[in-house]
Amino acid sequence: MYIYFFKRGIDILVSLLILPLVVIEICILGPIIFFTDKGPIFYNGERMGKNGKKFKMFKLRSMYTNSKDIRNLDGSTYSSVNDSRVTPIGRFLRKTSLDEFPQFFNVLIGDMSLVGPRPSLTTTPYSKYSEVRKTRVSVRPGVTGYSQAYFRNSIGQDEKFKYDIYYINNISFMLDIKILFTTFWNVLVNKNINTN
Repeated sequence: MYIYFFKRGIDILVSLLILPLVVIEICILGPIIFFTDKGPIFYNGERMGKNGKKFKMFKLRSMYTNSKDIRNLDGSTYSSVNDSRVTPIGRFLRKTSLDEFPQFFNVLIGDMSLVGPRPSLTTTPYSKYSEVRKTRVSVRPGVTGYSQAYFRNSIGQDEKFKYDIYYINNISFMLDIKILFTTFWNVLVNKNINTN
């Protein structure tokens, strides 16, 4: 019952409550982002949504414009506090996860959920997904998720997928609450960030 009705209702309610803060954030940080690098405020990357439906994910831009796309060996996005592609304000945004806040717009319109597996890149077509990856996108992607909350960037993509499948098989209100509070705490104490 929770996954089919209440989860979406909570997504809408919470995103409506948070969006005024997101607008204030954009008004304050937007000009700083722009004048740091004279580029767009937002990075709207294409992502794979529920059941392979593509969507534009909203983020505050944290990298210099025209930065080179760098990947880890497993194909996941390279992320490091020492990444030279990241602007000074971008480092702050990433450390505090403030760059992710515009995704509450995605939650409101139904592209995403508060909690779910983090959205995948669209470099691999849905038709070529393995059964594991198809299971992973059988639910709405989340602003945060099990892997994000407990491991953030400290584990590889295969391990993240394993924990994401665990989440999908055990979705509940209490698990979502635990993930949300764990995410908040880990961001607060700056835990589990890959510094390679």
